[in-house]
Amino acid sequence: MNFLRGVMGGQSAGPQHTEAETIQKLCDRVASSTLLDDRRNAVRALKSLSKKYRLEVGIQAMEHLIHVLQTDRSDSEIIAYALDTLYNIISNDEEEEVEENSTKQSEDLGSQFTEIFIKQPENVTLLLSLLEEFDFHVRWPGVRLLTSLLKQLGPPVQQIILVSPMGVSRLMDLLADSREIIRNDGVLLLQALTRGNGAIQKIVAFENAFERLLDIITEEGNSDGGIVVEDCLILLQNLLKNNNSNQNFFKEGSYIQRMKPWFEVGDENSGWSAQKVTNLHLMLQLVRVLVSPTNPPGATSSCQKAMFQCGLLQQLCTILMATGIPADILTETINTVSEVIRGCQVNQDYFASVNAPSNPPRPAIVVLLMSMVNERQPFVLRCAVLYCFQCFLYKNQKGQGEIVATLLPSTIDATGNSVSAGQLLCGGLFSTDSLSNWCAAVALAHALQGNATQKEQLLRVQLATSIGNPPVSLLQQCTNILSQGDKIDRRGSKIQTRVGLLMLLCTWLSNCPIAVTHFLHNSANVPFLTGQIAENLGEEEQLVQGLCALLLGISIYFNDNSLENYMKEKLKQLIEKRIGKENFIEKLGFISKHELYSRASQKPQPNFPSPEYMIFDHEFTKLVKELEGVITKAIYKSSEEDKKEEEVKKTLEQHDNIVTHYKNMIREQDLQLEELKQQVSTLKCQNEQLQTAVTQQASQIQQHKDQYNLLKVQLGKDNHHQGSHGDGAQVNGIQPEEISRLREEVEELKSQQGLLQSQLAEKDSLIENLKSSQVSAGNEQASAAASSRDSEQVVELKQELTALKSQLNSQSLEMTRLQAENRELLQRAEALAKSAPVEGESENVATAKTTDVEGRLSALLQETKELKNEIKALSEEKTAIKMQLDSSNSTIAILQMEKDKLDIEVTDSKKEQDDLLVLLADQDQKILSLKSKLKILGHPVEEEDESGDQDDDDDETDDGDKDQDI
Repeated sequence: MNFLRGVMGGQSAGPQHTEAETIQKLCDRVASSTLLDDRRNAVRALKSLSKKYRLEVGIQAMEHLIHVLQTDRSDSEIIAYALDTLYNIISNDEEEEVEENSTKQSEDLGSQFTEIFIKQPENVTLLLSLLEEFDFHVRWPGVRLLTSLLKQLGPPVQQIILVSPMGVSRLMDLLADSREIIRNDGVLLLQALTRGNGAIQKIVAFENAFERLLDIITEEGNSDGGIVVEDCLILLQNLLKNNNSNQNFFKEGSYIQRMKPWFEVGDENSGWSAQKVTNLHLMLQLVRVLVSPTNPPGATSSCQKAMFQCGLLQQLCTILMATGIPADILTETINTVSEVIRGCQVNQDYFASVNAPSNPPRPAIVVLLMSMVNERQPFVLRCAVLYCFQCFLYKNQKGQGEIVATLLPSTIDATGNSVSAGQLLCGGLFSTDSLSNWCAAVALAHALQGNATQKEQLLRVQLATSIGNPPVSLLQQCTNILSQGDKIDRRGSKIQTRVGLLMLLCTWLSNCPIAVTHFLHNSANVPFLTGQIAENLGEEEQLVQGLCALLLGISIYFNDNSLENYMKEKLKQLIEKRIGKENFIEKLGFISKHELYSRASQKPQPNFPSPEYMIFDHEFTKLVKELEGVITKAIYKSSEEDKKEEEVKKTLEQHDNIVTHYKNMIREQDLQLEELKQQVSTLKCQNEQLQTAVTQQASQIQQHKDQYNLLKVQLGKDNHHQGSHGDGAQVNGIQPEEISRLREEVEELKSQQGLLQSQLAEKDSLIENLKSSQVSAGNEQASAAASSRDSEQVVELKQELTALKSQLNSQSLEMTRLQAENRELLQRAEALAKSAPVEGESENVATAKTTDVEGRLSALLQETKELKNEIKALSEEKTAIKMQLDSSNSTIAILQMEKDKLDIEVTDSKKEQDDLLVLLADQDQKILSLKSKLKILGHPVEEEDESGDQDDDDDETDDGDKDQDI
């Protein structure tokens, strides 16, 4: 400070010291002083002089200040002074008292100093590195300086930051700073950085900018927030406008859903500050950016659907029908709703169902149309309502039909209690306000756009002109008003009404020969058009002449020659005589050459500065562009060329019919192929089920075999305790069980064979059906590939059926083997029966027990013979086999009961043994306790007792082992 006082004191002491010399001394001090304090004081003095002597400080000190930033980074105070000085040099922030000329000089000076600063890209990189410092006195001046550089020379600074490593990422960190002033100035910096640079916009978006900005808006109170919310919304618009990649990222990140709370404003009349109006206006514009008609159709459609699904459209409609909404917010809301529903059938259907909160409730469309045809409403609001109505009808044939239906006699409310959309349009069409005439005509034209059905339906509309006079058609009334011209006193433009009616008639008659016939049927229409075209009027009337020429040309081009007096050739001859072909084409060209035509053709929204500019409709400009060339060709064509063209049209129609026929055939064949595929899949499922059933049956057979072998072993053990005749008796005792098992297996295999044969027959019938369907479908070329695939699937099914048949054969072989085993057992039984009597004769001294065995053997032999006879007659006597199987089952049941009894006896004996062991253990315990008492009392205990006890224990152990053996 002492140094600064000395310098400034020297400056005032003598007149020889000018400001330039003072600045030069300070710069020398910054460059040559070795003490940091001296350099700091010099930079601080330059800062104080930089606002008043901007040019001098900038010329002499900029290089030294940049050097300070490079070398003195350790001292935050001198860095802060240097950054502030550079900001004062480059920035154009001037006080209000500054005159305009000095402001322009200041702007030029700022851009020149900026150019000097960024001439070395390292300076910008150095500034980016300084932003990493957390010190407030370094970071905040750095943000302000970089923002000023971007405002002065945006594109070159953007390019330097773009190629700088982590340059954009460092700037994104500013949004996370806890100090609000740095965060807010960081938002302003990113605004300048992202303006007009798509590459930087993408990088900023993928650095999580959407999440951070939406968080800031929420923290600040959404639409009730301050200017920070406004800055965030402007930055969001920079990131999303005309950037399809960022729009898609915004939608996929589910950020559209977070916009819904912005529009929860309620119905209160208070609380609409200027800042809130600005914030809500920007929020609505942000929604329009996402669904703008200039975006790719796919991206717009996906955003429209997301807005409906999250309830954003419903919230906007609530604002639309609320009370106390400022006029500019209401106008922008109408425009926003228009673009959210434009071309989206779901959203259009929802909008048609919205009702205004009135008594009785009225559709929102009716309420809006009432505003459109009311001349007291603001002009911008009426334009917004017209745009909303156009967007509602855009690619919406259902909505077009509903609007036209309100004009038809069958749907008009006879009581007059409610006003329909059609009645409002007719009222506006025939009112004395030219702007209402034009808006109603254009709105009605959009109800007919690209919809031939509604053009024909509108011909049925009848209007009651006055009491006592017959009703006239709407088409006739339009031509009547058109022919009256300026005779009716109207408010507004002189030609606006006629232009609107001519645009309506041109849209109505195009691509609708029936409407052309109705128009020509009135004999006064053609003379009126030719008279209008032939006259030489002023420039203001030239547009009307051009539209009359277009209407007459449409009447020629879409004429089906159903009226003899107004056939195509006769109308051409009339033009040749009354007007002249060249003059007609010249008048037709007046439309596209009009200055307002090109303006209307740019955007769908009717955005006009004043009502006088409201002449052309966007969709009508498309129609003119489409028809101008073909009408010109049609006027110059001869009758022979017309005939050839008619023939070509007929040929094309026939060709289209043939193509349509083949398309229908292909569609039917596709349906047949789908049915065949379903049948094949059904057969596959059935095949899998059958294979599963076969596997289950095989497992059941194996289980039966295992059970049989187990019973056989158990019966063998029971018969083992019999006498010397045990071997023969064992074989004969097993024989009935074996025979019953064979009977069961034979019956089971037969039933399985019958079931599988029935299933084979069903599959054979299905295969025959598939073959017949393939033969019928094989005649068509389109289904050749699909039929080949079906045939391969059928071959696979045949292979699977062959495998099933082989499995059945193997099962039949197993049956044969079992029958052979049965016969072998029978032979063994016979041999045993023969040997039994011989042994009985040789043993005459046998006991009575042997005699009993012989009786049993003879009985078993008799039973074996009976079974042999039954097995031979098995194929003929199925009922007898069933009875025998029942008797065998009863035998098995008896054996099972006997086995159960034996198991119960064994269990009881084991329980008795366990009880005995428990008693013995208790007795031993008592003996031991008594011995211990005797020892305590002093009585001697004999060793024999102990040995006896041991013997008893051994005996008990032996008994336990026997029990275990048992």
